[in-house]
Amino acid sequence: MEFLMMILRLVYWCFCNLLAVSLYRVIMEVRKNGFFVKNSFLGSSIQQLPIYPTLSKCNLHGRKAQTLVCDIHGCLLRTNSFFPYFMLVAFEGGSIIRALLLLLSCPLLWILDFDLQMRTMTFITFFGLRVKDMNKVSRAVLPKFYLENLNLHVYQVVESVSDTVVVTTVPRVMVEGFLKEYLDVDSVIGTELQTYGRFFTGLVQNSGFAVKHGALKELFGEEKPDIGIGTSNLHVHDHLLLSLCKEAYVVTREDISRQNSSSMMPRNRYPKPLIFHDGRLAFLPTPAATLAMFIWFPVGIPLSIIRILIGLCFPYKLALILGAAVGIKITVQGQAPKKSSNNKGFLYVCNHRTLLDPVILSTCLNQPLTAVTYSLSRMSEIISPIKTVRLSRNRQQDAETMQNLLNQGDLVVCPEGTTCREPYILRLSSLFAELADEIVPVAINAKVTMFYGTTASGFKCLDPFFFMMNPTPTYLLQILEKTPREFTCAGGKTAHEVANHLQKQLGNALGFECTNLTRRDKYLLLAGNEGIVEEKKKNNKR
Repeated sequence: MEFLMMILRLVYWCFCNLLAVSLYRVIMEVRKNGFFVKNSFLGSSIQQLPIYPTLSKCNLHGRKAQTLVCDIHGCLLRTNSFFPYFMLVAFEGGSIIRALLLLLSCPLLWILDFDLQMRTMTFITFFGLRVKDMNKVSRAVLPKFYLENLNLHVYQVVESVSDTVVVTTVPRVMVEGFLKEYLDVDSVIGTELQTYGRFFTGLVQNSGFAVKHGALKELFGEEKPDIGIGTSNLHVHDHLLLSLCKEAYVVTREDISRQNSSSMMPRNRYPKPLIFHDGRLAFLPTPAATLAMFIWFPVGIPLSIIRILIGLCFPYKLALILGAAVGIKITVQGQAPKKSSNNKGFLYVCNHRTLLDPVILSTCLNQPLTAVTYSLSRMSEIISPIKTVRLSRNRQQDAETMQNLLNQGDLVVCPEGTTCREPYILRLSSLFAELADEIVPVAINAKVTMFYGTTASGFKCLDPFFFMMNPTPTYLLQILEKTPREFTCAGGKTAHEVANHLQKQLGNALGFECTNLTRRDKYLLLAGNEGIVEEKKKNNKR
């Protein structure tokens, strides 16, 4: 009880201090503006800040040996506020409670100046947050949203110069990884946060928020960078920063407007392909969008449970009708081939979008299938309406298991070995090609608007619930023609040739790009392991 009272007193003290400082700054601003108005009536001249040309006037030719200085906030990114990125850290790296607290702070943020806004968002987002959780979000979550909101015009300037320096008041840990890995930025100067052991305190270091012009002077000394880019609503620090550059340009509000499609970064212009990313949120969490999410929770959670129960409790045809009635949208193209004379079942080979792929296919075919998987949570096994069989990762043992299952009936396999959210097909394992000649490829795509139904580092048992929590979870299935015998191992092809052929076939059907990346690559990037850590632990316990 005493600890709770101490926390409440600390929160009350912070609120009072923030409010007092904010009111003081408002009063000083009013007095300053009144002084300017008074002097203007007296006819005294007021020194105006220089007007810089817009970024469209910047010539991109002949700048290979030059240096660019800019900010990520309002320049490189097409967002007016950095709130959505703090919200991503709070939700994905912290918890839903932390995200709710940050959302509730919005009314306070609207009356604070920029510095106090940053301090408030930083404290709520980072207080007690583990450093490793921030590193995970920085590596696996934020790059997707940064890439989607890159300003194409500013990025073209970054491409045209040899060196880029980003100076920002945003916490450095939120942006440095993305800027250096994706944009090859040479130096990132941002606000440093205090840590205590493995946790952030939520406070900035004694040096305070990064002062842009001071940091630039310290970095370049007497030399001047060639190009500086700022925003049109110049803060005094931005003005001082641009005044230190040989050439200065500004990004106007129209440039970063959502209605201005010319500054949007198309996917084919991304500095690096975005193939893997993690996190549950499928939308940019602006204050309005985040509020809509929290309003949806009381509806979405029971609706998700109802949708899953429909798949568990009702026959396939009735489940499709009831699923459509509660907002599940499934589109099927093609049909299952006719049974052959031999007693073996068909092997349905699918690309992998969510854990529900085999279930959706089985429901659409109106027949029970057996699904083989490398890793599946106990919760997913319990709620699965079809039979699931775990593979051991021992090639010979898995081959025998799949062969026995094919002798019993139809089998569905996702040889990518893991899910991929983006329009790419991962390299297919060739094991399936050695076991069956009756192969039916199935191209699958799943679309969500609010939550992703997959995760690499979160709780996998919640994957089906998050997918079904979307307002309209959507599935598109294309059942392709059965693979001709001459393209199978029985027709003289090697297992790798069969796998590569099917990968191209699935990619062409969906308009996806084929890659050589595997499950191991995904988990090394997103989770820092090979995706089999939990399996090893389970085996050791046994």
